[in-house]
Amino acid sequence: MKIVSAGIHGLTKEQKNRLQKLGVFVCYEDIPVSKEEKLSNLKNADVVLGETDFVMDVIYDLKNKLISFPFVGVGFLDLDRLAKNNVKIANAPGCNKDAVSEWIVAMLLLLSRKLLKYSNTSEIKKSDFMENISGLSGKNLTILGKGNVGSRVGAICNELNMKVEYFDKGDDLTEKIKDADFVVNALAYNKETEKLLDKEFFKSLKEGAYFVSITDTEIFDEKAFLDAIKSGIIAGAAIDPAGASIFDTSSKLYKGLLSNEKVIVTPHIAFHSDMTLKMANQIMIDNCEAWIKKAPQNLVN
Repeated sequence: MKIVSAGIHGLTKEQKNRLQKLGVFVCYEDIPVSKEEKLSNLKNADVVLGETDFVMDVIYDLKNKLISFPFVGVGFLDLDRLAKNNVKIANAPGCNKDAVSEWIVAMLLLLSRKLLKYSNTSEIKKSDFMENISGLSGKNLTILGKGNVGSRVGAICNELNMKVEYFDKGDDLTEKIKDADFVVNALAYNKETEKLLDKEFFKSLKEGAYFVSITDTEIFDEKAFLDAIKSGIIAGAAIDPAGASIFDTSSKLYKGLLSNEKVIVTPHIAFHSDMTLKMANQIMIDNCEAWIKKAPQNLVN
C-alpha cells in the first residue's frame, strides 16, 4: 500500500509515524511546477492525501485510488467523471466547525453592535448616541443548514439567548426566514442548493435583517443580494466567499464588496485556525486508515 502526501502541511511527527505504519509513505511538501511531475508523483499511489494546488491539474488523469482531502467542500469536482476512473474522494466533515462558527458569531456581533465603527475611533458624535444598536439576546436567528457548522453556531447562539431556528431540506424557506433578525447561510453547495437564495429569498427577508454567509457564493444570487443591501432590506452583511481560492483578494465579488460600507468581507479565511489544521489532517488520515481496512468513511462518490 503506497500513501502519498501531496502538498499537505502541518503533519505532526505522530501523524507521519501513523501513516508509515499503514504502508509505504511518501511526503511531497513542495508543489511541482509541471503537470508531468505531479502526475509522476501520484500515479502509482494507492492513497493520495491531497491539497488542491498539487492535485487538481492531474486529478482526472488518475485511476484506481482514494484521494482524501483535508477540507469539506468538494462541489467543484466532477464526481461522476472521477468515479468512472475508479477514483474515490473522501472529505473531512466537521474539520472547520470550530473556526467557522467562531467567525460567524464574531460577525454577528460586529454587525449588530457596529463594533467596527466604534473601534479605535478618536471622535464620537452626539448623534451616535441616538443610533439604534441591536444586541443578540432575544433576537430571531435562522440558520440555513443544520450540519456541523450550523449546529455548532446554533448551540453557541442559544447560550447567547437568541431564538434559534433552522432551515433544513424539505422546509418552507420563506416561512423560516420571514421573522428572522439574522440569517446565517451554512448550506452545503450542491445541485439542490445552487442559486437557492434567489431574488425571491432576499425580497422575503424581514426589513433590516442581517445576512451572514460562509458557503459557496454559487448558492446565492449576487445581484439580488446587492439589490437587497442597496434597498435596505439587508441592514448589513458578512461574507466569506468559499467558492474562491483561500486568501483570494482578486475575485470580482470580493473586490466589489470592499467598498460597500454595509458589508464585511474576508477572502475565504473563516476556516483558518490551528484547530482546523489539526482536525483536518487527523480526519484525512482516519479516512486513509479506514480505506485500507476496507471500511471506508466520508466518501462523497
